[in-house]
Amino acid sequence: MDIGSELKQLLLQPPRLTLAVAESVTCGRLQARIGAISGASQFFLGGLTAYTIPQKVRHLGVDRAQAEHVDAVSPEIAGQMARGACAFFGSDIAVATTGYAEPVPERGVTQPFAFWALAQRGADNTFVLRQGRVDQPQAARVEMQEAVVDAALAALISHLRRLRGEEGGAVPG
Repeated sequence: MDIGSELKQLLLQPPRLTLAVAESVTCGRLQARIGAISGASQFFLGGLTAYTIPQKVRHLGVDRAQAEHVDAVSPEIAGQMARGACAFFGSDIAVATTGYAEPVPERGVTQPFAFWALAQRGADNTFVLRQGRVDQPQAARVEMQEAVVDAALAALISHLRRLRGEEGGAVPG
């Protein structure tokens, strides 16, 4: 089963779950990958690409002071973005990405790296949060963005497998 079919199957089995996305470093690539799944409208509520700190604060509820301190690139900011996407779209689960797709010497970033976060809203409006980091030394910009999308989707599939009691097996590529 390909990753899109598996994602759809895992989200649509009872109880059905909805999905939203908040992106920065991947700039819409994660939304495009999810939107390419046949029948995505049955579970995908939408996504938001917020490149700047003011937009992350305004639309996703990211803490401005914390974001400014880390240039909006940290596991905590990714988590805030994921929770914010759940709130913005009213989804059960959201995935977020933030990072550097290429070196930024003026910020001391010599190699691309990024963070993804997955937030699942509980019945009591608390969140289960999973996070990870993607390092791709020497990767070109688009190659890095695609690696982050792949990592975020693999984490989402893994989370849903655990949730649905279907642990085990490799994540399809």
